[in-house]
Amino acid sequence: MTLLASGLDPSSPEYTANREAMLAKLAELDAAHARAVAGGGEKYAARHRARGKLLARERIELLLDPDTPFLELSPLAAWGSDHAVGASLVTGIGVIEGVECLVTANDPTVRGGASNPWTLKKALRANEIAYANRLPCVSLVESGGADLPSQKEIFIPGGALFRDLTRLSAAGIPTVAVVFGNSTAGGAYVPGMSDHVIMVKDRAKVFLGGPPLVKMATGEESDDESLGGADMHARVSGLADYFAVDEPDALRQARRVVARLNWRKAHPDPGPLIEPPRFDEGELLGVVPGDLKVPFDPREVVARIVDGSDFDEFKPLYGTSLATGWARLHGYPVGVLANAQGVLFSAESQKAAQFIQLANQRDIPLVFLHNTTGYMVGRDYEQGGIIKHGAMMINAVSNSRVPHLSVLMGASYGAGHYGMCGRAYDPRFLFAWPSAKSAVMGPQQLAGVLSIVARASAAAKGQPYDEEADAGLRAVVEAQIESESLPMFLSGRLYDDGVIDPRDTRTVLGLCLSAIHTAPVEGARGGFGVFRM
Repeated sequence: MTLLASGLDPSSPEYTANREAMLAKLAELDAAHARAVAGGGEKYAARHRARGKLLARERIELLLDPDTPFLELSPLAAWGSDHAVGASLVTGIGVIEGVECLVTANDPTVRGGASNPWTLKKALRANEIAYANRLPCVSLVESGGADLPSQKEIFIPGGALFRDLTRLSAAGIPTVAVVFGNSTAGGAYVPGMSDHVIMVKDRAKVFLGGPPLVKMATGEESDDESLGGADMHARVSGLADYFAVDEPDALRQARRVVARLNWRKAHPDPGPLIEPPRFDEGELLGVVPGDLKVPFDPREVVARIVDGSDFDEFKPLYGTSLATGWARLHGYPVGVLANAQGVLFSAESQKAAQFIQLANQRDIPLVFLHNTTGYMVGRDYEQGGIIKHGAMMINAVSNSRVPHLSVLMGASYGAGHYGMCGRAYDPRFLFAWPSAKSAVMGPQQLAGVLSIVARASAAAKGQPYDEEADAGLRAVVEAQIESESLPMFLSGRLYDDGVIDPRDTRTVLGLCLSAIHTAPVEGARGGFGVFRM
C-alpha cells in the first residue's frame, strides 16, 4: 500500500503548542499583508478614487475571469526597508478568458506608482516567471517612472525591464499594456515595447518628455494631450492599438485581446476527477514545532498536500533523513524531496542525486520541502566523503531541467538550502511558511563559531579573554542572525515568491503546477557534469 498513514494527534499538547505558535506567526503575516494592500494609505486611496480611478487590485479583479484565483507574488517586497511594503507594484498569476497570464499593476497610491529599487526587483522577478513558464503578460500601467531620489539604484539595472519585454515578444509570449495614467520617460517604453496597447481617454499620458521638459529642451509649447494623450496616440502616432472610453472599457478590451491570442498550453490540464488528501489540510498548522531543533516527520505534510495522500516512497530504508517519492498533486505527477530529520548525510545526498536523475528521465517536476540544518560535519563524515556526496546532490539540482518548486517549512540552513533548490538554483517558484528560517547556519551556532575563533586568536596572542564582552557579542550576533533569517525579512528582499499559510500549500502548488505546464516540461537526458563518486 502506498497510502500514507498519519501519526499526528491534534489533541496532544505538542500539537496544540505548535498550532498556537503558527497562528501567532500568521497574525504577524496578516498584518504585513494588510500594509501591502493598503498601499499609500487611505488619504491617497481616497484622492485616487476622487479622480474616478480604480485601485490596482480592483483593476486586476475586473481583468480576471469571475470567481477565479489570483496567485499574488512577492506581496511583501520591500518589507523592512524605507519603502512601502509591496513596493508600489502588484504582481501575480491569474486567468483571463481561460488563459493563465502574468499580471502586473502599478499602485499609483504609493508615490504616484513610482519605481524604487524593490519595485524593479519585483518586476524583474515577474518577467522571469513569465518567460520560464511561457505566460502571456498583461501590464496595468500608471506610474510616474523612477523614484528620483533612488535613481542611482534604478537607472542602469532598470533597462532590463524593457529588454525583458522585447525578449518575451521574440519568444512568442504575448505582452499587453493597458495605460490608465502616466507612463512617462523610460516608462513610455512599456507600451512602446508591448505587442498590444490599450489607452484610456483623457487619462493616459505616454511621452518621453512632458511639457516642462520639452519647453526646457526645445522651447516648444505643448500640452499633455497633444504630446502624449490617448486620442493622439490612437489617431496620430499609432502607438495605441485600442482606445478606451474609461477604465472598465479598457479592461474589457484587454480581456478581448487575450481571448484572441489563440494561446494554447503545452500540456493538457488533468481530468476533473482529482482525489483530495485523506487528511485535513488545516492540521498543517500543528506539524512544525515552534522550536526548529525539534524534528518532525515531513510525511505528515506530504499526506496533507498530495492527491489521495498516495505517496510511492523511493529508497525508504536508505538515507532515511530525506524522504523521496512519487505522487500526484492536483492531478499533476510530481517527485517529492522532503527533509525528515534535518541533517543531510552522504546516503541522503546520493539518494537525492539518483532521484533527481530519474525525475528528469521521466519529465516529472520536483517539489522540495525544506527542513534542513545542512550537510553533516565532523571527522568521520569528512573522511566518508560528505563533500563529494553533497556536491553530487547540488550538481544534480543545478543541472536538472524539470521544473522545481520549493517550500521552506522549517530550517533551511547552509549548503542544505542549496541542495534543496534554494533561490540561487532557479526554482520556478519558491514559497515559505511563517515557521521557516534560512541563513548560513543557526544563530547560536554562528555566534558560537565567532566566539571560538575570537578565543583562539586571544590565546595565540597570549592575551586574556574578555568573557563579558564575549557574552554581549554573542547576544548581539544571535539577535541579528535570528532577525535576518525570518521569512518576512527574506521575502522583503525577494528571496522567495511569498510567505504562505501552510493550509494553502496544496492550492498554491497546484496553481504553480498549472502555470508551469503552459510551457513544455522536459528533463535533462544527461548533461549533469562529472559526479565525484
